[in-house]
Amino acid sequence: MNFIEQAVADFANWVWGIPLLILVMGGGLFFMIYARFSPFLYFKHAIDILRGKYHEEDKEGEISHYEALSTAIAATVGMGNISGVAVAITAGGPGAIFWMWVSAFFGIATKFYTCTLAQMYRGRDSEGKLLGGPMYVITEGMGQKWKPLAFFFCVFGLVGALPIFQANQLTAAMNTILGPTIGYNTSAGFEFMGTKVVYSSLVTGIILTVVVSTVIFGGIKKIGKVASKLVPSMVAMYFVLVVIILFMNASAIPGIFGSIVSEAFTGNAILGGGLGAIIIQGVRRAAFSNEAGIGTAPMVHGDSKTDEPVREGLVAMLGPFIDTIIVCTLTALVILSTGVYEPYLGKSVEGIPLTLEAFNTAIPSVGGYLLGLAILIFALSTLLSYSYYGVKCMGFMFGAKNGKIYNYIYIATIVIGAVASLDFVFTLIDSSFALMAIPTMVSAIYLAPKAMAAAKDYFKRYKEGAFD
Repeated sequence: MNFIEQAVADFANWVWGIPLLILVMGGGLFFMIYARFSPFLYFKHAIDILRGKYHEEDKEGEISHYEALSTAIAATVGMGNISGVAVAITAGGPGAIFWMWVSAFFGIATKFYTCTLAQMYRGRDSEGKLLGGPMYVITEGMGQKWKPLAFFFCVFGLVGALPIFQANQLTAAMNTILGPTIGYNTSAGFEFMGTKVVYSSLVTGIILTVVVSTVIFGGIKKIGKVASKLVPSMVAMYFVLVVIILFMNASAIPGIFGSIVSEAFTGNAILGGGLGAIIIQGVRRAAFSNEAGIGTAPMVHGDSKTDEPVREGLVAMLGPFIDTIIVCTLTALVILSTGVYEPYLGKSVEGIPLTLEAFNTAIPSVGGYLLGLAILIFALSTLLSYSYYGVKCMGFMFGAKNGKIYNYIYIATIVIGAVASLDFVFTLIDSSFALMAIPTMVSAIYLAPKAMAAAKDYFKRYKEGAFD
């Protein structure tokens, strides 16, 4: 690891310390208690909204509730669910999964608040288009004097939205899976500025760049339509694949859940510490996966067609449940049931190879190929969605027309991500997410009474049958 990589890694470890843990977890706990658990009582209503029961095409906005959630999930259900879970387990033991669950539970409340506020405090860009996101929540809800905080979010949003992690892990997966099969020489390459560039990774990066470019230049409407078709199929396929594996290892499942709960409080086999390290690993990986409190999802949920902000908050809260409670848990159960993680406990490892090893162990010969297909769909869906976040951040700072320049930066960094080291891209995005969380959570906590007042009014009208 060179100096820059080490510096970024040290910064990520520092910024994801106790203060940010308190802000993200404590903020989520605050939202949950402050709302008196009320959002959790309306899961069925949230699903009805998602199904389009209350969709009104004539309302101002860019996309439907379903397309908004699909785009948000397309961005979150990706490498974090496959690679991030493996990293969490090896660094924090099975107990890290428990803290991912806790973080996701709080994340449901956080998403409800942040995405409700993203609808309540929408603003217009330089072209007059009505948009939402933490930057608009800050300026429209807290006032223009807080605009530096909005810029702070956007600056790190430009980095956090880069596709380098997804491109890196998809490339690693393709090299691992296809290398022995089609004769990829995954070591041949050349030196560039002191870094080894592998030919196979470069080719994969170029192909990804071409594929992604065909969609992202169409804007959020095209991204939303593609995501709405990709997301259901990718989640269903992964679910079926994992259920088959778990059925084959059914006898081990009760013991796995027992170890997840018991080791959540023991601090055994931890990379770099005791119980605190387990909690931090779980929270970091959950935040990396479902992005609750980071501020990405409000940027897309804030653009849906509705004049009832609470509806979008209800739809958004389904995200952490699908992403972490379901998909991350499925990945964790496969890794833990096969036992492939045990030799790597307490060691820094790459997530994709470990997860591939688990699938190959569970389903010899074909498990890796099936996972490879899931990884391809997961990564592509995320690559398509993330560009929009960067476009919005740049558009807020430099004007809507200039915001589209980010797409060119975005596709250029796909190749960089494909050939860079995992440690560098992982910690760079990790630290950016941490810094994005600060303005997102601060603004949401500051404006929580406004969101709660809107929620009380909406739930009262809903109970009275106003929407029937």
